[in-house]
Amino acid sequence: MKSKRPSVTGNRPSTRPSTGANRGASVIRRPERAATAEPTRQQGAVQKGAVQNKVKLTDKFEAYFAHHSTSAIDSLMRLLETPFQSLMTWLVIAIAVVIPAALYIGFANLQHLGENWEGSSQVSVFLRPETTDARAEEMRTKLATRDDIAKVVYVSPAQGLAEFKAQSGLGEVVDSLEKNPLPGTLLVTPRLQNGSDAAITSLEQSLLADPAVADVRLDMQWVKRLQQLMMLGKKMVFGLGGLLALGVLLVIGNTIRLAIENRRDEILVVKLVGGTDSYVARPFLYTGLWYGIGGGLLALVVLGIGFFWVSTTVDQLAALYQSNFRLQGLGFFGSIQMVLLAGLTGLLGAWIAVFRHLIQIQPR
Repeated sequence: MKSKRPSVTGNRPSTRPSTGANRGASVIRRPERAATAEPTRQQGAVQKGAVQNKVKLTDKFEAYFAHHSTSAIDSLMRLLETPFQSLMTWLVIAIAVVIPAALYIGFANLQHLGENWEGSSQVSVFLRPETTDARAEEMRTKLATRDDIAKVVYVSPAQGLAEFKAQSGLGEVVDSLEKNPLPGTLLVTPRLQNGSDAAITSLEQSLLADPAVADVRLDMQWVKRLQQLMMLGKKMVFGLGGLLALGVLLVIGNTIRLAIENRRDEILVVKLVGGTDSYVARPFLYTGLWYGIGGGLLALVVLGIGFFWVSTTVDQLAALYQSNFRLQGLGFFGSIQMVLLAGLTGLLGAWIAVFRHLIQIQPR
């Protein structure tokens, strides 16, 4: 009967581990407490690592420039995917750039030619027939010391007759003359700022005051008229260039507006996920820049073809007048400036269109 008592005590809960099973259960509980502490340490390590891994400033710049390069390449690829439409837009921009550029080249060459004429413009002082070469040389020396005169050259009657005989082709007629009809001449090159009328009149009166002077002829009035005509033409070129630049802005602005409308859903999605207006506008700005640069390059090609087509005729015309004048184009730096100016115009047109229509597209 004593053997049945342990079964009665085994059914009561025990407060201390009196058996090996109970001791084993107590040993098992200790790893559970360690396991519960382990995730806490791991979470602390994760939180500590998140604080340490901050985005560096260099990474921000790299991402910024990476998006710029991606936007530039993607916008160019979009233009090349529709070559006919892009070519039509480039051609319109090229025509708007070629017209003022061609007029500018023409007036620049006229101005260069006018400067050569102005440099060769002189005041012809005709001496009386009785004036000797010694007296004429004395007058030349005296006039050369004046502040308003740059240079004085004396042409004797014999030298004048010889030049006339060589240039006119009337040698036999000149040889048949019994007396030299040409007077001695002083070729005076004035040093006048802006060729003012008062200064020219003062010089003319001072030269006529000499008793040995028979007449004074001024050769600068037509140069002044030419300068005024070139100034008027230059203003017309800049005015026309401004109007055509406005036309380029309108063309590019309308093109960018259509591109924005075609990608409206894409813009809404980008703004919904947190994209800023600058981020969304960047591809469209590069599109306007590519439109302007492409139109400038096409205009440069058209100008080059026209220049070589006209330069041959200009060279032949200059040769007929025994002149070494050569038609001058924009040159390398001028061509680069024209292309960059066209690109900036396209960028400005795109900027106006983007920030006018992009603000209106907002997610609801």
